Amino acid sequence: MNSNYWSWETFADAFPRVLEGLSTLVSVTILTFIFALVFGFVWVILRRINNKQINWLVTWIMEFIRSTPPIVQLFFIYYAWPVIPAIGVTLSGFTSAVIGLGIHFSTYIGEIYRSGIESVDKGQWEASTALNLSTWDKWWRIILPQAIPPTIPMLGNYFIILFKEVPITSTIGVQGILFMANSYGAQHFAFLEAITIVGIILLALSYPSAILIRKLETKLNTRFDKNAPIKIIKGATE
Repeated sequence: MNSNYWSWETFADAFPRVLEGLSTLVSVTILTFIFALVFGFVWVILRRINNKQINWLVTWIMEFIRSTPPIVQLFFIYYAWPVIPAIGVTLSGFTSAVIGLGIHFSTYIGEIYRSGIESVDKGQWEASTALNLSTWDKWWRIILPQAIPPTIPMLGNYFIILFKEVPITSTIGVQGILFMANSYGAQHFAFLEAITIVGIILLALSYPSAILIRKLETKLNTRFDKNAPIKIIKGATE
């Protein structure tokens, strides 16, 4: 097959091969996002510890992770961890991808959580204390129901960003659509069509998702009215 010009025959031949990596792409994206959602709360908890030294250290670590390219972090986990005596852990490409990208995006999600929590009116904290609620009830029945809903559109945006970042995991052997495209291109000397298919698949999945996120944001802005905190307080006392 000639790589000097576009070939629809090559495109049709490469499409099913590239599509074989779609399930891996989706799996890595979903598992990584779940990991990031959960680990994001870890950053929030650590940031709320009333200790300047710990707070400074956690902030510095988060900034370091955000300032480092995800691909470097993936390489470190996949290639460096096994040869570091203190760690010495060998992970598969799939597991390395979930952990590496999960930790990276959890730093952003942790900040989203923090902004949502800090947006809760001070009176709500005082009301939960006045109601003599336990720490668990205060967070899960008063604070989080008000803090999380407004952050959902931002979380959705990061899900889409993550979805478009996952193909870089092909560099550590994760057999997603980019890995399959590169494999096909190397075998048939036809990278143009294979890489174009990757772009089409990502566009076909991310663009409708972006539209859904915008609709969800509009819906949440309509539902989350000024009386919502009052309703939550009343619900907690029942």
